[in-house]
Amino acid sequence: MRLKRTVTCGQLTTANINQEVILNGWIATSRDHGGVIFLDLRDRYGKTQVTFNPDQTPELAVEAKRLGMEDVIAVRGMVRARPDGNINSTMPTGEIELIVSELEVLNEAQPLPFLVSDRESGSEDLRLEYRYLELRTEELQKIMAMRSKTYESTRRRLSAEGFMEFETPVLMKSTPEGARDYLVPSRIHKGRFYALPQSPQTYKQLLMIAGFDKYFQIVKCFRDEDLRADRQPEFTQIDIEMSFVDQDDVIGLATRIARGIFKDILDYELPETFPTMSYKNAMETYGSDKPDIRFEMELIEFARYAEKTDFAVFKDNLAAGGRVKALVLKKAADKYSRKVTDDLTAWLKTYYGLKGLAFVKLEQSDFSAGISKFFPDDLQKKIVSDLGLEHNDIVFFVSDTGPRTLQSLGALRLELAKRENLIPKDIISPLFVLDFPLLDWDEDSQRYIAMHHPFTSPNPEDIELMESDPGKVRARAYDLVINGYEVAGGSIRIHTREMQSRMFELIGMDEAEAQARFGFLLKAFKYGAPPHGGIAFGFDRLIMLLAGTENIRDVIAFPKTTSAASLMDEAPSWVDEHQLKELHIKLLD
Repeated sequence: MRLKRTVTCGQLTTANINQEVILNGWIATSRDHGGVIFLDLRDRYGKTQVTFNPDQTPELAVEAKRLGMEDVIAVRGMVRARPDGNINSTMPTGEIELIVSELEVLNEAQPLPFLVSDRESGSEDLRLEYRYLELRTEELQKIMAMRSKTYESTRRRLSAEGFMEFETPVLMKSTPEGARDYLVPSRIHKGRFYALPQSPQTYKQLLMIAGFDKYFQIVKCFRDEDLRADRQPEFTQIDIEMSFVDQDDVIGLATRIARGIFKDILDYELPETFPTMSYKNAMETYGSDKPDIRFEMELIEFARYAEKTDFAVFKDNLAAGGRVKALVLKKAADKYSRKVTDDLTAWLKTYYGLKGLAFVKLEQSDFSAGISKFFPDDLQKKIVSDLGLEHNDIVFFVSDTGPRTLQSLGALRLELAKRENLIPKDIISPLFVLDFPLLDWDEDSQRYIAMHHPFTSPNPEDIELMESDPGKVRARAYDLVINGYEVAGGSIRIHTREMQSRMFELIGMDEAEAQARFGFLLKAFKYGAPPHGGIAFGFDRLIMLLAGTENIRDVIAFPKTTSAASLMDEAPSWVDEHQLKELHIKLLD
């Protein structure tokens, strides 16, 4: 390479006029104006217009004319001011151009499978197959730069708080609890397996026991679970742990880190303290433990009205211990025909197992459509008055088990808000959700499981309930929710062997199983474990919020599909029989 760049394609301004420079990059656009060839040369720093004038360099103009999109070239030339009529105010380099005196073609590109200038010119599967080309698009270049800047902001701010950065093992002991582990067979230890970490949970607790009171790492985690738009089989966390702290200390640190990142990346000022809400209030008010509080539309307790209706579904469900909740959508009843409400019902049945969705509309001050005939006139007037209902409002009702009622209405709340454009786009609303249940009842296994993980400390006020009424025990756990996304989650940890053993017993893990899975941690607790707690930010979800995208694949350089496949390098792939034999593995038909 004889023409090595001296400046980048986003660097030149009028201050560089009459300087000779060398640019290297990709051809983004090509224009032929009467034999004068204009190329926009691009690198990750920006674009510069380079000009080939046939009156000055006729051979170069001919060569430039045959160049194609995404060819990689190097050019030497003189920086000149653009003529007044040709200034491009949308480009940082739009006031200058480079008059080319020398050209070197570094690599020619074949015809592209889609346009780098337009992501939508290719399907998502095609773009994932050629991800290295999609990463050239302006949108993803900006997101990857934002991701890099967020790494830097995180490290700088945690270092300023006195944290030490660690690395923990990627090959670890399998301790399945919750999502499935990704397993790695051992060649040396026949029949044994490592696991890829779902999180560095036990290692960071051991670092606390080792006396490193402020730990962090930006770490890859792996979970073999069903995927969604905001999930990947491998994802990144900002993992944080501290000793000799309580819940308020961790929340305070998480607030400072979040405020700093949003200020550094978006120049957005989050409040000095974030509002808090209990898990119970979040579920009852918004039908979600990660509520989007940028808009209202709260869930309404409807049992006291439902029991006075003539609607048997309400009455029978209440008698069986179920719930009836309502949701009011203002000034939009005319948009919700029977077909639309049937489609919403089918969606809720499919994804949430809901039995049915009922509704009434307000025609002037009277109920109409839906199940309106089951409401006596005096009850209608009472509901209209109490709920402040108006003409063209529509009220949706769900009557089912408690959890299904809340979750279904919570999902419906978000869906209606998106349809009616009720969610402000320029607001960032953080919230800490507190007082999660320590345990969750699992119907399949007919036992309690840890809602977060089995190392979460119970609320000291509820310890006496651990044997008598485990389902009512609150955890010292907390989630940071921003705009309806769980951005971070953590807890104060159990730090004594006795309490950890009690927790294992509650989730049906006997002493032998506890020793087999976590004996190393229980042993460590015997040697002076300090009180400790921490929090982990979902780094990819955080970047989604900063970038304003709803697809996690947009913020990861080389993501997987929703079936956990990489279309670019065809992973997972078959391996040959010799490799399997070395690992003592035989595939079954």
